[in-house]
This record gives sequence, structure tokens and C-alpha cells, in this order.
Amino acid sequence: MDTLTIARLAREADVHIETIRFYQRRGLLPEPEKPEGGARRYSKKDVAHLRLIRAAQRIGFSLDEVAQLLRLDDGAHCAEAGELTAHKLADIRNRIRDLQAIEAALAHLLEQNTSQPGDSSCPLFTALQRPVTT
Repeated sequence: MDTLTIARLAREADVHIETIRFYQRRGLLPEPEKPEGGARRYSKKDVAHLRLIRAAQRIGFSLDEVAQLLRLDDGAHCAEAGELTAHKLADIRNRIRDLQAIEAALAHLLEQNTSQPGDSSCPLFTALQRPVTT
């Protein structure tokens, strides 16, 4: 079996060594036993495991959610993994709606931000000082 040092594991998974150690402390990646007088050795399965963690993070899963997904990665919990993913998708869609509302509010502020000579305050600041309406 071809085993890897932590440095080679990091290179193959395209992460830093400290990232691997951090994931181990978080319980996301098992830490292999250290043989007497030797270095811990990792497998290609660990490379795949790290890539899965990074890919899940890239698409918006938090490390806690990644941990939940990893607990479901046994082939018998696809429905639960699907539910977790559906929940994440709904959360992302809600955040997109929130960001679109923020974008519209900022665009409106910019449209209103035309000061006239002699104005004592920029219209943007005047608008920001108004009471918030929901």
C-alpha cells in the first residue's frame, strides 16, 4: 500500500499541513497512529477525504455541516445527506434574496445621492439617518 507523509498528503490534496492538523483537531480527519520512531502515514483515501471536505466548504457548507455530512458518508444515509443539502440550498437562496434586497437599497441610496449647492448634508447621510422601516 502506497502511504504518504503529511507533507505529501498536503501537496496531493492541495491544502496546507496546518489545515490537515486543524481538521484532525476538529475530528474531520482521523489522525493515524505514530509508529515508534517513525512518522504518521496517510493513504490515498485520506487525500479523497480532504478533497471532499474542501469541496463541501467551497459550495457553502460550514465545518460543522461538513462533519454532519461525513458522518452520513457510509452509503446508507443518502436521504439524510440529501436533506442536509436541501436545507443548505434553501439557506443559500434566502441569503441571495437578502443580498438582492441590500443591493436594491444601496442602488436606491446612490440614486438619491445628488446634492445641490448649499446643501448642508449629503443626501446619502440624511437617508441613512432616517428611521428604519421594514
